[in-house]
Amino acid sequence: MSTIFGPVFSRRFGASLGIDLSSSGKQCNFDCLYCELAPAPAIAHQHTITPVETIIADLQESLAKHPAIDVITITANGEPTMYPFLDLLVDQIDTIKGDIQTLILSNSACLNDSNVFNSLLKLDQVKLSLDAATPEVFKKIDRPAEGIDIGTIIESITRFSQVFKGKLFLEILFVKGVNDSINEVEALNDALLAIRCERIDIGTIDRPPAYAVQGLNFEELYALSRHFDPALPIHIVSRTHASATPSPYTDEEILTTLDKRPLTRDDIHALFDEESKQRFQTLLNQGKIVQIERSNVIFFTPTENLHRKRAK
Repeated sequence: MSTIFGPVFSRRFGASLGIDLSSSGKQCNFDCLYCELAPAPAIAHQHTITPVETIIADLQESLAKHPAIDVITITANGEPTMYPFLDLLVDQIDTIKGDIQTLILSNSACLNDSNVFNSLLKLDQVKLSLDAATPEVFKKIDRPAEGIDIGTIIESITRFSQVFKGKLFLEILFVKGVNDSINEVEALNDALLAIRCERIDIGTIDRPPAYAVQGLNFEELYALSRHFDPALPIHIVSRTHASATPSPYTDEEILTTLDKRPLTRDDIHALFDEESKQRFQTLLNQGKIVQIERSNVIFFTPTENLHRKRAK
């Protein structure tokens, strides 16, 4: 079985070839409630390891078939940073990738390991998960292996963000009744304020989960997004459960809403009624609203608030 899958297209990352570092089955130091894979006990180390040579051979074959690729995505049926030869793999990918970007999707749990930390520094893009900021909620939603501490994870992400030269993304996945309380969002907000990143993607369950848990609808995600500091580059990504009722907004309410949380065009279509969409377009034409880009995603914000865009 090839270790490569795709290409798949993501609006956030473009055309991607995925590398599965655990193609034999789930190997993860988390057993998240929302995981699309079947439940399995969290483990500290991979038991089945694919040779680097096999992965590189598969990748070369796939790149020859699919040359128009934007990104090579390192992932796994589980956690890719548990792969013991990650550093060597990254180095060998760099020798054949050309102008293609490298990206890893990680749950952040191994980032306190200096070998993992330094390996991720070599990548072009890194996406780290942070589903909770308090120990109780972290253990409930991510169900980590013994010895994994959320405080250490947050400290490691913060430290990594200060030295990483590529594009860093964070992702929070909300589960109804688990990590969606205002107290937990405030704890997440406090942690995120110290982290430098391109974008923070917030979402919910889009695929059948491992356990009997439920996702949030778009209105609930949007309400949570407003509890984060406006300076944070929050992006709502999940729309499977979209059920927002479009509402009327005055010019002032549109500007105030965008002041509190920059919105994408999709957000605007979900939240604004038709007359409000026309008001929004008029404000945009008048230059009172401008668009900003955060790694392939366009947001709209009041012109006077451009200084709030956080620099990497």
